[in-house]
Amino acid sequence: MHLRTRLKHLALAGAALAVVTASLPGAAAADSGDRGQGPSDRGLSAVIRYTEYGIPHIVGKDYANLGFGTGWAQAADQVCVLADGFLTVNGERSRHFGPDAAPDGSLSSAATNLSSDLFFRGVKDAGTVEKLLATPAPAGPSGDVKELMRGWAAGYNAWLRKNRTADPACAGAGWVRPVTALDVARRGFAVSVLGGQGRAVDGITAARPPAAPPSGSASGGVPDPDDAAAAARELFAAENATMGSNAVAFSGATTANGRGLLLGNPHYPWQGGRRFWQSQQTIPGELNVSGASLLGTTVVNIGFNDKVAWSHTVATGVPLNLHQLTLAPGDPTAYLVDGRPERMTPRTVTVPVKDGAPVTRTQWWTRYGPVVGGLGAQLPLPWTATTAYALNDPNAANLRGSDTALGFGKARSTRDVADTLRRTQGLPWVNTIAADSAGHSYFSQSQVLPRITDELAERCSTPLGRATYPSSGVAVLDGSRSDCALGSDPDAVQPGVFGPARMPVLRDTPYVENSNDSAWLTNADRPLTGYERVFGTIATPRSLRTRGGVEDVAAMAERGRLTVTDLQRQQFANRAPAGDMAAADAAKACATAVPGDPEVCRVIGAWDRTVNTDSRGALLFDRFWRKFTGAVRPADQWKVPFSPADPVRTPHTLNTATPGFAKALTDAAAELRAAGIPLDAPLGAHQSVVRNGERIPVSGGTESLGVWNKTESVWSAAGGGYVEVAHGTSHVQAVGWDGGRCPVARTLLAYSQSSDPRSPQYSDQTRLYAGERWVTSRFCEKDILRSPALRVVVVRG
Repeated sequence: MHLRTRLKHLALAGAALAVVTASLPGAAAADSGDRGQGPSDRGLSAVIRYTEYGIPHIVGKDYANLGFGTGWAQAADQVCVLADGFLTVNGERSRHFGPDAAPDGSLSSAATNLSSDLFFRGVKDAGTVEKLLATPAPAGPSGDVKELMRGWAAGYNAWLRKNRTADPACAGAGWVRPVTALDVARRGFAVSVLGGQGRAVDGITAARPPAAPPSGSASGGVPDPDDAAAAARELFAAENATMGSNAVAFSGATTANGRGLLLGNPHYPWQGGRRFWQSQQTIPGELNVSGASLLGTTVVNIGFNDKVAWSHTVATGVPLNLHQLTLAPGDPTAYLVDGRPERMTPRTVTVPVKDGAPVTRTQWWTRYGPVVGGLGAQLPLPWTATTAYALNDPNAANLRGSDTALGFGKARSTRDVADTLRRTQGLPWVNTIAADSAGHSYFSQSQVLPRITDELAERCSTPLGRATYPSSGVAVLDGSRSDCALGSDPDAVQPGVFGPARMPVLRDTPYVENSNDSAWLTNADRPLTGYERVFGTIATPRSLRTRGGVEDVAAMAERGRLTVTDLQRQQFANRAPAGDMAAADAAKACATAVPGDPEVCRVIGAWDRTVNTDSRGALLFDRFWRKFTGAVRPADQWKVPFSPADPVRTPHTLNTATPGFAKALTDAAAELRAAGIPLDAPLGAHQSVVRNGERIPVSGGTESLGVWNKTESVWSAAGGGYVEVAHGTSHVQAVGWDGGRCPVARTLLAYSQSSDPRSPQYSDQTRLYAGERWVTSRFCEKDILRSPALRVVVVRG
């Protein structure tokens, strides 16, 4: 039977399913789904085939039915995390958990439930998402995506009706309840504005007009430009982010068979609502894609099909800007544009609170966006009698990200990937790296960014903006002048953003690589230049992870004859570039820095410069390096400074003469000894996670060490070292093609598929990750049906 016909029969007819399941191995089981009908899911159905590690292969006859199966399967693995997120986007956290507790941070930067609720209830009361859903494509979401949302909500609700939640995180909780397609869209909106309004939630909800100042007093309150520039640089620095990634695509010129290769290694939180979840989604004759989805999304965000593979890395483009408002004399809720006053629009929001009276606050909106009292605690933007600041976030008008992902899933080449980016323009804060079976490589920083040209910033920046824009890409424009409006590009699908023609793009070089620095060194032999500062920097120092990554992949490309196995080796090479650059210098200067403690010097000198679980000395160097880089300015860490002519190898030569060097060594050794940890203890003995009482050692290293396999762990001296992973390697895919009909793909979900400790999929892939083992993807039908773990579930609404 032809593959397409077989899949269609599976999706459409229970009889056909019975024929197929009758031929399955004896270990396979067929489960019947929910037969109850609800108003939103009547007639919807899907077939879900589970293979090893609980990975679902979901088949639906159309987008609504595919969404139904996806919502059901996500709920089965992650119902508590999903339900918690739906509380967030509906502004109901304070009602159930109290106003002062903190959200998990996955859907905004809000410090408290109350702040989160004030923001998301404001979005809800304003009908923001409803308006975006009503916007015709391409500026708004397509009909296919809306059908996916409708089906996803129905599938999630059907799972809730059929199943009793056993996960102790929410078992019996009244806040686990049905959702609507609008709730799914609201969650997509939250993801879209994570880098803009979502970053400024506390500043939006806390902004208040000033009280009238006493007669003769000064208004004051303007931020110091130098302090603001430093704060903005710190706020947007990749090394401080809780999300990042590596990705590399190799062209056929470097591979053993002339076909492309892709290694994707996103670094995301290990807990909460920003986890990835694996699946394969199939509509016979329309879509067949495998990969990972952010929880609550309806599409595969990072993945592959039989012709194309793609991944994303968090980009350096700044998806927001500020407008400095000149307020009307005597009225702090009106501002001047070309000398004429415009009144701000109040948005009064009421939030129910557990065991207390409802809280009502007013937010203030302008033609540019909401008035904001700061970007994080480190960058206050005071609202005075004369000045206020409004935040512009173009992604608040962008609900197109799922259309971009859907287009990637249907792509047949990197050219199709590029065409999808041009057509949908839906990615808010990531780059795209892709490869295809014909041997093409592709990179694009196609983000929805405010149209801040360097010319506009030069002409319209306030004194504050003249400091923040060069240092961080955060533009602060003069909001009192209409000639400082952002304008539009003719090929942009929404006003005020860059069009596709302005994006940094690199095609068909031997490799394209990104590790969260700007597009400049995507390929070190073909530097990208000519883009505006808001996209990122040019000819500036790169992170150690970028430098190490470029060294590694350039050497791989030069060696050639690459296969998927080479990608797997790179993922777990666990080389620490900081060790290669600094450990020998540190060992040489150690005797002078820590006289009378030869063990420190011996351990540093003997370390193998890796962060494998059996590496001795890795832990000591890691603790030393964190202290050294935290205390010593970057310019003082190295003797040889950065050179744009040699950006991968500079700066170098550790500056052991700085006083911070000896102190960092001494403090690191003392810290380990106080915790009872031998200086030469193997890393895995003191870097682990615990799952259901089982201690699982993990490899990898921190951002500051420059390790590809990034592991940002939680330190506890009382707990004996690193006791949990906060964020780092998440969903990994190594993909190639061999000329057959099936991709050659290996995947790994480091934290496993389910957050429910009762689930077999709570830690199974975590143990694989600890052993540096991979899952062989079952993409083609014949491979799915041969799975010894095959379990077939028919779900109906």
